[in-house]
Amino acid sequence: MLERMSTLRTTSVIFDLDGTLVDSEPNYFEAGRRLLAEYGVTDFSWERHTDFIGIGTRETLEALREEYAIGAPVEELLAGKNRHYLELARAATEVYPEMLKFVELLHGDGVPLAVASGSSRAAIEAVLAGTGLDAFIRTVVSAEEVPRGKPEPDVFLEAARRLGAVPADCVVLEDAAPGAVAARAAGMRCVAVPYLPAAASDPAFAAAELLYAGGQREFTARAAYDWLNTAG
Repeated sequence: MLERMSTLRTTSVIFDLDGTLVDSEPNYFEAGRRLLAEYGVTDFSWERHTDFIGIGTRETLEALREEYAIGAPVEELLAGKNRHYLELARAATEVYPEMLKFVELLHGDGVPLAVASGSSRAAIEAVLAGTGLDAFIRTVVSAEEVPRGKPEPDVFLEAARRLGAVPADCVVLEDAAPGAVAARAAGMRCVAVPYLPAAASDPAFAAAELLYAGGQREFTARAAYDWLNTAG
């Protein structure tokens, strides 16, 4: 059990959800694969899916709709993908163990916590409830609720507003380059834990205040917690 020695006072922590707190990308890939198959697209690969990691669901589907010349409106595609994803997410979603420890430690210290995600609010709430993370994180912002998704800063700025926090006092945890860009644009510090370690050299990650280039296999709750206390 981690010992508490926090000196945090004004810091708030905002988590991306998918690929940062939980390994939901396999479920998102499968949901997208099933959806596209319904419209005759049978060659959607994991490699193509990774091109959209960190991009909001709407923006992803807009791009895929154009790429595959799908005639259905984006709203129909959104509803279909959410239906598939919720079915998969409720069956199984893995929480990263060290991230869970980090959340528990921050919550125990009374640090304000939020999730700001490109996923739908229904998907976010289903994952948080299914994993038990909703016991620690009550403030949730979906890209559905703001004008622009990542890499624009809207979700992070809205999360800070709901927490009653100044952006400069917020620290964002992100796994994808668009999210790191959004955090910087919001005037927030960023802890980057790349979902794909090969992407760690992306300039967006290089600008992060703390970078775990090895991704989740390198991240530890203790090291991140100690850094947060030192960084203030």
